[in-house]
Amino acid sequence: MDGKLRLMTAVYITRGEDMLLLYRVGSRVVAPSWCGVGGHFEKDELGDARACVLRELGEETGLREVDLVGLRMRYVTLRFKRGEIRQNHYFFAELRPGADVPLSSGEGRLEWVPMHDVLKRDMPHTAWYMLEHYFKEGRHTDTLYAGATVEGGVVFTPLEEF
Repeated sequence: MDGKLRLMTAVYITRGEDMLLLYRVGSRVVAPSWCGVGGHFEKDELGDARACVLRELGEETGLREVDLVGLRMRYVTLRFKRGEIRQNHYFFAELRPGADVPLSSGEGRLEWVPMHDVLKRDMPHTAWYMLEHYFKEGRHTDTLYAGATVEGGVVFTPLEEF
């Protein structure tokens, strides 16, 4: 391990019982798959995951913070892969009524997916287990969770300030 870090962020937007997913193609990190809207931190965003997710949201969908309700970081995960530590910051928000979402993006195809079908989609390991936890537990709390990947999933714990 040479200390290389890859810092990424994503937002999962809901509208009623649907969740906006992006079928991402051409990624430097993951094979074509379904995920939230997001990407890599820029150097000036290294201390501000919210700034990163909002920039990525604007670039990939044209949405702005005013188009969302309740934007909050809910998960921070770590995965060791290909000699680097990948740290993901996952945000969730609701689409503000009246906001318009394009269904195309320079990053791939956007689609509103019924929440009961989200986990049927092919997606990156960490994202799938994070969403599984979110649907079972996370969406019913205001807790911020930390997760570390293991071969068979992700181990989550509340991340509390003390």
